[in-house]
Amino acid sequence: MYHFFRRTLIDHTAPHTTRKLVRFVETLAISPYKPNLSQDQSLTLSYLTKSCGFSLQSAKRAISVYKINIKSRKKPDAVRELLSSHGLSETRILTLFAKCPRLITVDPEKTLRPKLDFFISLGALGPDLHKILFLHWELFIRSLKNQIIPLLNFLKTFVGTNENLIKVLKRSTNVFSAKIEELMVPNIETLRAHGVPDSQIGKLILINASCLGANRDRFSRAVNEATGMGIDPTTRKFVLTVFTLLRISKLLWAKKKEALMSFGWTESEFDSAFEAQPILMLLSEKKIRDMMDFFVNKIGLKASDVARCPNVVLTSLEKRIIPRYSVLQGLMSKGLIKENFNMVWVFSMNKKRFEVSFVTKYKNVAPEVMKAYEDQVGKDKFLQVTNKS
Repeated sequence: MYHFFRRTLIDHTAPHTTRKLVRFVETLAISPYKPNLSQDQSLTLSYLTKSCGFSLQSAKRAISVYKINIKSRKKPDAVRELLSSHGLSETRILTLFAKCPRLITVDPEKTLRPKLDFFISLGALGPDLHKILFLHWELFIRSLKNQIIPLLNFLKTFVGTNENLIKVLKRSTNVFSAKIEELMVPNIETLRAHGVPDSQIGKLILINASCLGANRDRFSRAVNEATGMGIDPTTRKFVLTVFTLLRISKLLWAKKKEALMSFGWTESEFDSAFEAQPILMLLSEKKIRDMMDFFVNKIGLKASDVARCPNVVLTSLEKRIIPRYSVLQGLMSKGLIKENFNMVWVFSMNKKRFEVSFVTKYKNVAPEVMKAYEDQVGKDKFLQVTNKS
């Protein structure tokens, strides 16, 4: 392209102006256009790219969209030092800056420290504090007095303790975006109108407080659907069902149900499985198909047996089911256990109970079984459990 313009200029421009124009085109070809930046913008761009790890494009976006304007390094350096003094590594601090560029320019003493002190006063220390900051980076741009404290006080009336509040913040995202009077209060009143006690509303908040900030019509439909299933509104199962219905569209619901039914579940088995474990429907369609394929097609379990214990579908195929099945196969091949026992029940056991009942119990007569299990789950993790038993 450059050579085309250069040749055109030489061929069609008057001799006395050709030399100047050619030099201009050559300058454009070797030097990209750079807009004039103010001193503050130059410092901001330099700080974001060299000190914060921003790409040039993301730095320009931060300046344009978030109006980041660094007049000196003093304030952003103080922000970094304050976060570092609370145990955040440099990598984590830079990640926070990328999530919330405005954090770079907040006042470290007037704005940031009071928020950190507040969460520490609730009992959020070390890793808990770090997780809250990463999940809720919007905290840095919200008012402590007018937004953060009122919301947490409201939630505390249902969950009871600061310890539970910390659990809520570690499990819920976007909770600080929820509007108390406009959405949360009406949705809670909907639950109460259907007979859900405050104790169960507290459990819903502990599961995920963000769902109380859902659209009022959508929330009401979810509550009505859960009621229509005949689930007792005074139980945890009811609020789990509401939570699940809020998280999944009708299209996804249909696809996941079809995936389960394709392995032989009947309508009544699906209904009872969902009632027993509503979170089943939050699994991906691929996860459902992979688990059911292994249970039904690979090891020959009855689909109805899985339906009676749907919790096993929620577990990890690689980390739990396959290692346990390998142990059971090894023990059956040696005649140490019968082949007609309830395998689904064994899959659903907690880790310690399984290892005591089927691994360490036979370590002398079938050491190779224990060795194979150690190799699959990780020897260190296995020994941590067996040494306690």
